[in-house]
Amino acid sequence: MSIALSRRRLIGTLGAGLLVSGCDSWSRSGRVQALLGSAEDLTMGTQRLITGEATLGREFGPAEMSPVFRMNGNRTADTPEYRRMLANGFADFRLVVDGLVRRPLAIPLDRLRELPSRSQITRHDCVEGWSAIGQWRGTSLALLLDAAGVLDQARYIVFHCADSFGSTPYYESVDMVDARHPQTILAWEMNGRPLPEGHGAPLRARIERQLGYKHAKFVMRVEAVASLDRIYGGRGGYWEDVGVYAWYAGI
Repeated sequence: MSIALSRRRLIGTLGAGLLVSGCDSWSRSGRVQALLGSAEDLTMGTQRLITGEATLGREFGPAEMSPVFRMNGNRTADTPEYRRMLANGFADFRLVVDGLVRRPLAIPLDRLRELPSRSQITRHDCVEGWSAIGQWRGTSLALLLDAAGVLDQARYIVFHCADSFGSTPYYESVDMVDARHPQTILAWEMNGRPLPEGHGAPLRARIERQLGYKHAKFVMRVEAVASLDRIYGGRGGYWEDVGVYAWYAGI
């Protein structure tokens, strides 16, 4: 059994077992969160020690691409601002890069497409148990962080998104190791075409060595921070805040 499959089953089993059994309040207790956090730190440290921080995730050939690539999470961002940007082809979209940086940026989508890009055919592994192979093209996150001049005290990168669940905006985060990984891009193209709405237009984070819920869609802002503690629920992502998904979802 592969490490990726084992991890998906472990997370799914933990989530289903705790929630279906009516133990959600128990799962949020300090003791359990501390236990999960310790296990997560061990998993991350062990995986990076074995594979190396810059090791590439597997890439595939065009003939191996999936005929159907399912949509996961929200299929749109149902806000007036997003609907307006979608209607005009994101002509007035600006990707904001800010936080602990020397030079905050606001970059038009057309300008992003003019920057050096990376194309990669990779497998998307969903925590729900399905996978699909697709081609992504986008701008290196490391390139944008360098352009903004990320300060030394920044430890994490937070993706702020246009979509939400109820009144809670979707967000995700990674540490600087994954933020600067060669395959971490903000994708504006999928399978040779502009990124579709259902897959997160105008920009989707591709964190190729982590499970699918880390690949934030509808990215509007990239923020460099020293700590995740005071951002929404403080656990580094929407699903991490409301459930028992681990912050580190390495595969």
